[in-house]
Amino acid sequence: MDYKLTYSTMFNPPAELHERFEAALTRVRSQLVRVHANFIGGADRPAKVTQELHSPINRNDVLGRFPVATVDEAGLAMAAAQTAFPLWSRTSVAERNRLLRRAAELIEERVYDIAAAVALEVGKNRMEALGEVQETADFFTVYCADYERQNFDHALPDDPLPDYRSHNRSVMKPYGAWVVITPFNFPFALAGGPVAAALVTGNTVVLKGATDTPWAGRLLADCLRDAGLPPGVFNYICGRGEGAGAALVNHPGTAGITFTGSYEVGMQIYRRMSAGAWPRPCIAEMGGKNPVIVSARADLERAAVGIIRSAFGLSGQKCSAASRIYAQQSIANELIERLVAAIARVSVGDPTRRENWMGPVVNERAHQNYARFCEELKSGGARILSGGRPLTDGALANGFFCAPTLAEAPPAHPLWKQEMFLPIAMITRVADLDAAMSLANETALGLTAGFYGGPEEVPWFFEHIEAGVAYANRPQGATTGAWPGYQAFGGWKGSGSTGKGIGSSYYLPLYQREQSQTLVE
Repeated sequence: MDYKLTYSTMFNPPAELHERFEAALTRVRSQLVRVHANFIGGADRPAKVTQELHSPINRNDVLGRFPVATVDEAGLAMAAAQTAFPLWSRTSVAERNRLLRRAAELIEERVYDIAAAVALEVGKNRMEALGEVQETADFFTVYCADYERQNFDHALPDDPLPDYRSHNRSVMKPYGAWVVITPFNFPFALAGGPVAAALVTGNTVVLKGATDTPWAGRLLADCLRDAGLPPGVFNYICGRGEGAGAALVNHPGTAGITFTGSYEVGMQIYRRMSAGAWPRPCIAEMGGKNPVIVSARADLERAAVGIIRSAFGLSGQKCSAASRIYAQQSIANELIERLVAAIARVSVGDPTRRENWMGPVVNERAHQNYARFCEELKSGGARILSGGRPLTDGALANGFFCAPTLAEAPPAHPLWKQEMFLPIAMITRVADLDAAMSLANETALGLTAGFYGGPEEVPWFFEHIEAGVAYANRPQGATTGAWPGYQAFGGWKGSGSTGKGIGSSYYLPLYQREQSQTLVE
């Protein structure tokens, strides 16, 4: 292809993109209802327990049978990673990166087929699915280049010792067998990103996929297998958190963990990793309750477009989704009018079809939560401005579809502080920007934030907002859309355990520990 796939491609996609996606979708649909295996020690390992996976787009569509890994299978995967670690950690950087760059090439070669599978499995539209898969390839190439550029083995000044020559070095070394636990919403990118970081830095990996989206992780495993990684360097299982997930967290061979998911689960894992014989690293990328401040000096059309894209992309199932809108009183009515009009234009339906932008939520529980939260909004004094109901007409009745919802709610409503992870955004009016900032920062989470206002107001926003990712006057997305090599992505406060961003130059050192080496002659 002669164009670069990124999330920005979705705003003006070439015709060739749609043609290639349609062809891939036909191929993928012709191969459904297969039985998939775990990938352990360089080989497929049929699972003791499997379950059918149904598409959230249409619950009658069976995508295949996938493993539900047992505690024993989790242990086998960990043993394979431990066995492979000594050789992989001593493999030259050049050779490791050659294999990982080959994995990136395979992901790019298969981008349309993998994206078609992700669209069916998660219920995301074709543009988001293609963007996610390409982003994963970019994680591998960016991290390979970053590791080579940073040079984690370098000389330090010699000690000023009389009569002796002292030579000092600082060397960064991998930890060992690293566990990656992924969420359902970006099952390919949020698996591939940390997997790439762990492998580039010399660790071996056990990946545990989310039970709602096991297919994506298996497709990633195929790419890494076909790239020629030695047996045991990468292992993939899929199982429930209370079974295989807990077994990996509690395994004495787990050297470190990257977890992406909810605040509650992330904090449980973080505490467990610090409670053993010694603390083990835990990179916990957790939730978001992301605010957007709209000033009286804002371009309201740009603000409305950016808010809609961030609030309702992937049906609001992003940790970076815009969920809290604080509009200055003088422009609130006009902003609301623009938002309601924009929501009316959102096409909801089968997201694999070109004309539909918003698909379903991931499962029945999310569908039920949506209805419950809409009722809680009403009972708490909120005014539903748009949406507020599940969509069950016609073909939508077979999937988990919800109307994009905007509600004007009093500042004391409890849902201002709860991450719903659904296509629900709340708005309120504020007297001034200081009041808006106070409300925006009044949360335990601090992942992303957006601002629309005058150029002279932007420095004030960046100075005061408590979030790891901040966007100003961005029509592509008020709070969403980071891309490897361009924006780092990581949260403050309860949104992240490290204060470092995915894709930044500070990220790879999280997967290594430093050794100071001194030789005296």
